[in-house]
Amino acid sequence: MSRLFHTGNRALQDRFDGRRVADALEARRRRDTFLPEHVAMIEAAPFFFLATAAEGIADCSFKGGPPGFVRVTGPAELEFPDYDGNSMYLSLGNIALAPAVGLLFMAFDGRSLRLRLRGQAVLVEDPDRLAAIPGARRLVRVAVTDIFPNCPRYIPDLAAGEPSAYLPRPDGSQVPPEWKSRDYIRPILPADDPHRSGPGIAEHLG
Repeated sequence: MSRLFHTGNRALQDRFDGRRVADALEARRRRDTFLPEHVAMIEAAPFFFLATAAEGIADCSFKGGPPGFVRVTGPAELEFPDYDGNSMYLSLGNIALAPAVGLLFMAFDGRSLRLRLRGQAVLVEDPDRLAAIPGARRLVRVAVTDIFPNCPRYIPDLAAGEPSAYLPRPDGSQVPPEWKSRDYIRPILPADDPHRSGPGIAEHLG
């Protein structure tokens, strides 16, 4: 049984011939615990994006701080501070009612890094802990259930002012991403995938 996909995901995977690829990526890429490179990316990040939802209302929020403001506190656990805000408590209010969260870490500096996390969040209001973190009003602790680094091909290089090289060209064609050339992916690409046939991926990538 899949940990990543629900019936809605499955329905579209089957409609568009993607279940084989989805299953292979889940089997090969999804993890239960952090690798050292995941920890390094998270704890160097000056920001991430937080998704929450409750009572049929979804929200996505930018969370920023000094590098290290998100701390990995266990094999599959992290914490980040909640700083002074606008008093709407959109993210925290959602968490209070529905603890399921999604976190997205990205690097826009040409390194092409993207890390998705899913988990269960809880608010922590420990005065001693908060006193050790300048500016923290409270902490959010996330028990991470799914760790999934995935294709970063559309991320722009903001440091260089360059768009992703993988964006569609004027004729609609695209440079294929490296992951589609992997032995466990290439033979099972969807029937209509533009990189399944024609010139080899290695040829496209030079």
